[in-house]
Amino acid sequence: MNKYQYDASVIVSFYNNVDSLACIIKALDNQKENFEIIIADDGSREENVTKVKQLISDAAKPVTHIWQEDIGFRKNRILNKAVSHSSSDYLIFIDGDCIPQSHFVADHLSNKQPNSILNGRRVDLATQFKERLYTSASPDRFFNRNKLKIFSLYLFGHGKNVEKGIRITHPFLLKKLNTKKKGIVGCNFSLHKEDFLSVNGFDNRYNIPSIGEDTDIEYRLVKQGKQIKNLFYQAIVLHVIHTELPRLEQAEELFRQTREGNHIVALDGYHQAGSVD
Repeated sequence: MNKYQYDASVIVSFYNNVDSLACIIKALDNQKENFEIIIADDGSREENVTKVKQLISDAAKPVTHIWQEDIGFRKNRILNKAVSHSSSDYLIFIDGDCIPQSHFVADHLSNKQPNSILNGRRVDLATQFKERLYTSASPDRFFNRNKLKIFSLYLFGHGKNVEKGIRITHPFLLKKLNTKKKGIVGCNFSLHKEDFLSVNGFDNRYNIPSIGEDTDIEYRLVKQGKQIKNLFYQAIVLHVIHTELPRLEQAEELFRQTREGNHIVALDGYHQAGSVD
């Protein structure tokens, strides 16, 4: 018997983008699985925190808001703090601008395995869809209800990875489409909490975006013997396309130190993240 209250904790990294968060909560509210939502807030402004509290009061699912002071990019630290407040033995991570489609949580839960990290992807929609997506009454069904328009624009170069919005359930076909080795991305992956804790979670030293919230923790988990299992064409999230952030030299240097030092357990991680501010 599961000693935890929920079957999963969906942890949403967040910073001031209330419109997207409202869309995410609405999309998750429409999913029937037994899970909680934890908002990992890296220092949103007071007026936006007030709006988040209203979203929480209106939500059907249980939602917890974890906030820390804004003194620069500290995504990994707030994610670690969010995990410390989770009431499940299974963790699902998404970014605050990624909208889960129907079956998102179900797909993560049905595919989970011991000693495995589930590696999802996102569909990058053309910018033309942003307002329609964020104001949709059923954002969890947005791809299926708008796929003809989405693919029409995709054929003319608008969007990215749109084909991954098609949910496939046939076991043989799904296996064939998930054989290629790919690294995890912080916007959509999941794992058992005990595996997360075994490597001391995310490395808090990454105070700039890129690498720290996915590549670094993946490296340490794999070195410990965990397997990456692709979850492409399932557990779908939608994201409005924008310019990708570059891998910065400071982040690359930290990752080099991790590799050269053969650090499996983060030197400054979950256990050093501290309490919420």
